[in-house]
Amino acid sequence: MTSDSASDLTVGTPAMPPVFAPTTAERHQMIAVAAYFLAERRHFAPGNADTDWINAEQQIDQMLAVMRESGRTQHDLEQVGLRNALLLWTNCIPLA
Repeated sequence: MTSDSASDLTVGTPAMPPVFAPTTAERHQMIAVAAYFLAERRHFAPGNADTDWINAEQQIDQMLAVMRESGRTQHDLEQVGLRNALLLWTNCIPLA
């Protein structure tokens, strides 16, 4: 016996993991980590903390936008780690 109901089509189909949408606190932590890595790249020279934060915020927001558009999940980010994701990302985007 066959059935045409939509529910029969989804039986046994694994659910897609949700696209990564960090909370405000998670986003803030991601920006803080990214700003640290940017400061580390310039050998922690004094006087650029605000610029590091602004650049980190822009990079994280762009990275999250690309993740949403491409259907990437939190698991994908965890697989490579934030530092590696940022290293890959910053190699593609010049610092302002």
